[in-house]
Amino acid sequence: MHVRSFQLSDVTQVTELLQVALSEECYENTMRPFARQLSWDSDLIIIAEDEDEIVGVLIGTIDHNFGCIYRIAVHPDYRRKGIGKTLVTALEHKFQKRNVSQIYIVGDEHNQMAMPLYEAMGYGTNRILAAFQKLSIVSI
Repeated sequence: MHVRSFQLSDVTQVTELLQVALSEECYENTMRPFARQLSWDSDLIIIAEDEDEIVGVLIGTIDHNFGCIYRIAVHPDYRRKGIGKTLVTALEHKFQKRNVSQIYIVGDEHNQMAMPLYEAMGYGTNRILAAFQKLSIVSI
């Protein structure tokens, strides 16, 4: 498995992955923030690929020196193989290089399935944002 930042040539595969990995409502709620983050800073969209197939994506952003993990999606056939943890770790490294002061998780109803992953990685409830509060990621 290889982890890297998003490239423009990934847009079709990432869109297809998001459709497969997320519920229809979550997919619809994710596409606009995904597009906006692409226009702001595509380096904070992390891709996991296996033999040139994109199997995971993590959308992050930075706002006012705060890192924010917005949405994670892993193909159903690749879940429970450490891809989510690898994606989060890669984004944390990018945040560290940019000297963010804290990292938060958007805690909307669509991220509930991923909360055990975040909690296992040390993100307590004080670092999980209630849906659509505090950071501008929520306004996208």
